[in-house]
Amino acid sequence: MAKMSSDSSSSSPVKITISSSSGAFQPIGITSPVQRRLSNNPNSPLSASRKGSVGSPISSTSGGRYLSLSKDSVEEFVSYTVQIPQTPDNRILSESLNCSIEGGENKGNPNEVYMKDTIFTGGFNSATKAYTRKSKEEEEEEVENMVIKSKFSCEMEGCDEASNDGKFKRECECGFRICKECFLDCVANNFGHCPGCKELYRGKGDEDYDEESDDEPRSEARDQANPLPCRGGSRMEKNFSLVQSFKNPNSELDNSQWLFETKGTYGYGNALWPRDGHDFGRGGERVQYPPDFSDRRNRPLTRKIGISTAIISPYRLLIVARLAALSCYLTWRVSHPNREAMWLWMMSVICEFWFALSWILDQLPKLCPVKRETDLAVLSEQYESTNPNLRNPKSLSDLPGIDVFVSTADAEKEPPLVTANTILSILAVNYPVEKVACYLSDDGGSLVTFEALAEAASFAKIWVPFCRKHKIEPRNPEAYFGLKRDPLKNQKRVDFVADRRRVKREYDEYKVRINALPDSIRRRSDAYNAKAELRAKKKLVELGDNPVEPVKKATWMVDGTHWPGTWASAEESHTRGDHEAIIQMMLVPPSSEPLMGAYDECKIDTSAVDVRLPMLVYVSREKRPGFDHNKKAGAMNALVRASAIMSNGPFILNLDCDHYIYNSLAMREGMCFMLDRGGDRIGYVQFPQRFEGIDPSDRYANHNTVFFDVSMRALDGLQGPMYVGTGCIFRRIAVYGFSPPRATEHLGWFGRRKKRMMLLKRSKDKDAAASQEDDEMMMPIMGEEDHAAEVASRSLLTQQFGNSTALVDSIAIAEFGGRLLHELRGKGCMGRPSGSLAVQREPLDASALSEAVSVITCFYEDKSDWGKRVGWIYGSVTEDVVTGYRMHNRGWRSIYCVTKRDAFRGTAPINLTDRLNQVLRWATGSVEIFFSRNNALFASPRMKFLQRVAYFNVGIYPFTSMFLLVYCTLPALSLFSGKFIVQSLNITFLVFLLIITLTLCFLALLEIKWSGISLQDWWRNEQFWVIGGTSAHPAAVIQGLLKVIAGIDISFTLTSKSAAPDDGIDDYAELYEFRWTILMIPPITIILLNVFAMGVAISRTMYSPFPQWSKLLGGVFFSFWVLAHLFPFAKGFLGREGKIPTIVYLWSGLIGMVLSLLALYVYPPPASGGQSFLGSFQFP
Repeated sequence: MAKMSSDSSSSSPVKITISSSSGAFQPIGITSPVQRRLSNNPNSPLSASRKGSVGSPISSTSGGRYLSLSKDSVEEFVSYTVQIPQTPDNRILSESLNCSIEGGENKGNPNEVYMKDTIFTGGFNSATKAYTRKSKEEEEEEVENMVIKSKFSCEMEGCDEASNDGKFKRECECGFRICKECFLDCVANNFGHCPGCKELYRGKGDEDYDEESDDEPRSEARDQANPLPCRGGSRMEKNFSLVQSFKNPNSELDNSQWLFETKGTYGYGNALWPRDGHDFGRGGERVQYPPDFSDRRNRPLTRKIGISTAIISPYRLLIVARLAALSCYLTWRVSHPNREAMWLWMMSVICEFWFALSWILDQLPKLCPVKRETDLAVLSEQYESTNPNLRNPKSLSDLPGIDVFVSTADAEKEPPLVTANTILSILAVNYPVEKVACYLSDDGGSLVTFEALAEAASFAKIWVPFCRKHKIEPRNPEAYFGLKRDPLKNQKRVDFVADRRRVKREYDEYKVRINALPDSIRRRSDAYNAKAELRAKKKLVELGDNPVEPVKKATWMVDGTHWPGTWASAEESHTRGDHEAIIQMMLVPPSSEPLMGAYDECKIDTSAVDVRLPMLVYVSREKRPGFDHNKKAGAMNALVRASAIMSNGPFILNLDCDHYIYNSLAMREGMCFMLDRGGDRIGYVQFPQRFEGIDPSDRYANHNTVFFDVSMRALDGLQGPMYVGTGCIFRRIAVYGFSPPRATEHLGWFGRRKKRMMLLKRSKDKDAAASQEDDEMMMPIMGEEDHAAEVASRSLLTQQFGNSTALVDSIAIAEFGGRLLHELRGKGCMGRPSGSLAVQREPLDASALSEAVSVITCFYEDKSDWGKRVGWIYGSVTEDVVTGYRMHNRGWRSIYCVTKRDAFRGTAPINLTDRLNQVLRWATGSVEIFFSRNNALFASPRMKFLQRVAYFNVGIYPFTSMFLLVYCTLPALSLFSGKFIVQSLNITFLVFLLIITLTLCFLALLEIKWSGISLQDWWRNEQFWVIGGTSAHPAAVIQGLLKVIAGIDISFTLTSKSAAPDDGIDDYAELYEFRWTILMIPPITIILLNVFAMGVAISRTMYSPFPQWSKLLGGVFFSFWVLAHLFPFAKGFLGREGKIPTIVYLWSGLIGMVLSLLALYVYPPPASGGQSFLGSFQFP
């Protein structure tokens, strides 16, 4: 039976009535001291009751488990009626209720009896339960005590203190009254928890309370970052809206039915962080924004990404399968010789064995390709914090300095405009201005290059602020203004159009001035020379018969002085190989603090732009007859020494004059690897080479994508990629020839046993042999050695690096600047504190410039280790590969940095002759490496096994050309002779051929998949491999052998750099130019030989009484394979619109007639009557 009373004389808004199952209505009223509103949850019983009439009460009629709602005023009040069956456990409660009802004095509501700490639970489809913890006697005693205590008394047990004014200075939100003395005891002994609600005590009158009792806990809370409040004493009732008035935390409450009512907290984390002391509070004002958990200081700067297992696993499996197929095929070929043509069989088997070996050497290093990513945001937060601190009070950049080297040698083949635009892209790079220094090495000593650099420095004052203001990409003006896309894309500043128009006009004038430099210098020099001749004649008249020194045709600068470099007249001491050293600082080192521009209506508004420019230096080393200047390697070493004295950047970026910075963040991308954890072992970071101005079909594989995107990525998974001559960031200490701080030796078969070594301290038993080349070069650590050891080390460094004291002193400074931060250093390695590089660079003076000039003289390297173990290595035309090999051999690692936006872009020769000469130089250098001590067979144990295989393949690949020449002529010889490389085209041979071909195709597809290249790139690479292998590579082998055996030196012409084409001229005009070279003879011979052989074989088979079509098809197929690979070479002779040069007709006709006569003489066709077709003709 359930009943709800609509008449309530009590002040409580909630009334619960309990009746027994016997039918006797014995109500017990329980009031709640806190007014509760109805739930908004539609599944709540409270919400269900609200569906009835609002004005009239709703009563229940079944089971006593339903609730009724009455609304007598503006506020909503709830009354519960619960029916509990009579049980033995419940009998005492019923008796007590009867007694209380009968003897009650409350006439207004005789059914109302108070019960404390009784919790009732229930709901839809669930039994109603009541939990009673206290007996009747305890209840009566507690009610009696509550009546005795007034509302002005302290509610603490054992405390009867009453307030004089009726108010207490500290009250909890739960309404629990407490005096001052009891409150102090709770703070001291109960950790500040309220005795009533068991929560942290937060009173309503904090401002009026004594500060001495509250300051100390608050100060401790401030010292701890985001403290978690204690949850052990928090009360459970506040999480459930229907039972908030019951203070019984020890009760076993089944809250599964009331989860929809909770408005408690979710704890602590980056999703939600409550305010202090409100871990279970309600309301938006008690929740604050989560703390910043994304602390980037401990995040890595780089991330290595492996190739997907779904791609790399089948790729490796196919390599193994093709290796097994090649082994079975070669075994079958050896065991099944062709008895009819043993010479043909022998040549083919030897070539196939070599090709198999070459394929293995090329494929093994590709087993572990990787990809890498950088996080530039972390780099900026770690090294460019905007918050001043004790170590960096001015918030300067803590990034290490970078010295950028640009090399040029001939102003005629390398246009000054191209070089000047490369310099402009460097000056506008997105890197701290005070940390960048640019050096231009002019090995030709040309005044044109010198004044072009001066023009670039002047134009940079406009171009660099424009790039920084509008975030221009790319920052090469020629490349930017030549873009075919909309320049207004992604531009939001209103003044961009006006600024671009002004800068474009300035750039056009700048181009005209640079292009006119050769003529202006010539006219100026002629005018000064004419004045000098007039003065000489006047002096001759004054002196009479006395001889007068003849006037030299000098080259004059603008200020009227002689140019100390190369003259146009090539006078003594003023030629390309004979001139003095020159160092000119075009732009002085900038200040460490930003310098904002000014507002000018006639120019660009740079009031909010940093207008500082990096340091720019022109360098031309001294050259004298009788000295070996070692080409580009010698020029780079001169820059290393000069920059060590002037700027001494811990890192060096090497660029060719035609390779400009296409991505202004390229330096930051490379420094992420150098400064990340473990970066102290990285010797250099190599970027891929990307080229512009190449024909869309890439006829001669100028992009070389297979090498840069397949082979180099694969080497990155081993010990690192090779150095390719440009687009590389070096650690200066690694260039100096020092060993890494720690290394790993790979011992045993295939380097499976590893031995880790620490190389910071020098061994004591190496003092006697320290000057030998094979010994270890330890880094000079500042403050790590005693005085005697430091003096010995300094003496040794003087012997190795020359007699410049300033250069030797700069080594330890460069080593310190290249260290990692203390928290990122490796075990046992040296680090540097954060902010140690955020200092002002020391100003340069005349003595520093004088010292820099002295270290670039031609005799400075005498009796030193420059070029032997220090700097760029001499003795090879491919000094880049040798230099990188030496670093890997000492234990350094390298990294391949492929950025989303190309880091650098340059030009490549699209003319066939220039391309063949370039490949000839590379192949000749490889032959020199093979016959030198830089052969990978003599590598140290610090180089990984597969890395040795890669370097060994670099030295041996030109020799493949000898076998390729023979193999490309075998199809023609087979067609001429009517024989084949096998006895017959049986099923075994065809199956092997099919398996080998299919595995090669599938490997190519998987390489395309994980590297991102296109199928056309892969096919162009295969074609040019045959073209280069039949033209430039054989010549390289011959030249290399002549140098090794006969000592004949090899000289190469500089590759011409193409400038921007003029208007109205085809961008690819050089592609169709035909320039004859002797390197073209072997490919032409092979093409004509195969074409005539196919004609002879087809005609002979058609007119033969017993045609052998199988051998004809085999020979024709292989001839077609050769011609398909040489098709781009043949297409190069056609020129524009099918115009074939006359020399092609002459050579092809002569070679064709000779080969035809030879074929007819060796294998004459049968004639009628038994007479030979040639009659009685015989060769003498």
